[in-house]
Amino acid sequence: MRHHGSLGDGGVVGDGRVVVRRVFSMRRAIRDDWPGYALDLFTYPKHYSEDLECVYIPHGVIMDRIERLARNIMDDLGDHDIVVLCVLKGGYQFCADLVERIKVLCCNSSKTLPMRVDFIRLKSYLNDQSTEDLHIVGAENLSALSGKNVLIVEAIVDTGKTMKTLLDHVKAFRPKMIKVASLLVKRVPCGTGYVPDYVGFEIANRFVVGYALDYNEYFRDLHHLCVISDSAKQKYKV
Repeated sequence: MRHHGSLGDGGVVGDGRVVVRRVFSMRRAIRDDWPGYALDLFTYPKHYSEDLECVYIPHGVIMDRIERLARNIMDDLGDHDIVVLCVLKGGYQFCADLVERIKVLCCNSSKTLPMRVDFIRLKSYLNDQSTEDLHIVGAENLSALSGKNVLIVEAIVDTGKTMKTLLDHVKAFRPKMIKVASLLVKRVPCGTGYVPDYVGFEIANRFVVGYALDYNEYFRDLHHLCVISDSAKQKYKV
């Protein structure tokens, strides 16, 4: 008998790492019918015990995927100075872990990747809906990107409209090159088709929280990526 959240051909070890065969395709995509893991398989803040449906991507799997992304970035951009532009607030954890993995690789590789990190804040969500009203905080400080190699690091791309707007804004400062790394890309019916240069996971159209992704500023303190429950959406709605 298989428990809810079982991978079938895969298994879970203590820190949430998995042997992934059926859930993730060669396109690093998670199936639409993937139910996630049962919450009692993992530790998480008990104040969210009534607010989550499942653990969608365990922290160990996230870290393994970031290791792979860091290696891909080193292969492509190694020996070039870059400016890492972290998109706040949701992207801070992904950016910190990605930069840390690149730093480790720089110490153990024939290539190096000098990095400067800058920050920009975007706000386009109201509750669980992405809106057309995009606020960019810190945009006035982007003149330093002129002539630079820029790596934008974002947590999630859904419709792609927000990222396209940001890219147009960054291009106005005439950087030498722009690459985008996003931990998640969501399959949505109204998407623009935009795909970042580096993608952690392609996920179904479900609202996920944790690993610095929030719902009205809640759930950033979750270690794993989880699916928020409908009751929690009402509980924390503004």
